[in-house]
Amino acid sequence: MEFIKTTEQDSKYNHLEKMSVSELLTNINNEDKTVPLAVEKAIPAIEKLVSEIVMRMKNGGRLFYIGAGTSGRLGIVDASECPPTFGVPHELVVGLIAGGDSAIRKAVEFAEDDTTQGWKDLQEHNISENDTVVGIAASGTTPYVIGALKECNKHDILTGCITCNHNSPLSNVSQQPIEVIVGSEFVTGSSRMKAGTAQKLVLNMISTAVMIQLGKVKGNKMVDMQLSNHKLVERGVKMIMSELQVPLEVAKELLENHKNVRKAITSYDKENK
Repeated sequence: MEFIKTTEQDSKYNHLEKMSVSELLTNINNEDKTVPLAVEKAIPAIEKLVSEIVMRMKNGGRLFYIGAGTSGRLGIVDASECPPTFGVPHELVVGLIAGGDSAIRKAVEFAEDDTTQGWKDLQEHNISENDTVVGIAASGTTPYVIGALKECNKHDILTGCITCNHNSPLSNVSQQPIEVIVGSEFVTGSSRMKAGTAQKLVLNMISTAVMIQLGKVKGNKMVDMQLSNHKLVERGVKMIMSELQVPLEVAKELLENHKNVRKAITSYDKENK
């Protein structure tokens, strides 16, 4: 069966340059509204991947995102948010992009076309069979990502993917593929739009669900977050006040002493049993 990229199909809209600003924004927003519904259809596939990741992480495994261009950047964003949000080490969730870190800001020509570099990039992190590698590519055809996942499969490393085309080459080399079919973009082929939004939503779901399953959230609070600015310190104090039913000054002192919301709560509970 011929592989057709829905992400490359013509936009349902034409003569965009003749639209008013209001028309442009309304039409873009109308298209964006369809994305969460497309993601909803993929929840069973996302659940399978999350369950596998959790099982491996409980055995010391790590999570790698690998992509090119917008997809690679989205993976890096999600990975970089895990340490401050959940207090995990930076090496637990790792984002890799074709062309290296310089490609985060500026496109590196033809980097995504290299079929061997993705695996080399993973090897620099001593990738092992406890780890999980999630390839991210809206098109589902990026050679850098496909090549990396093929090698992972050979080395008994769990592979997943996030793509926005059905039955793509990337899905076919992924053990746990996630396909979010968002259809054509408002600007034809501009997969940073709906496809990028879909990928971001799925990444949010994966990392958040994994971290909650690993015990990094208490109730609905980020009790392991890094206290890296005044806003987060203030949030931490409020968490302690709410959880322990203690006044502001007590909560402040607990946080100052323990430098961590979870430790502050646990310590107080032990001392006041």
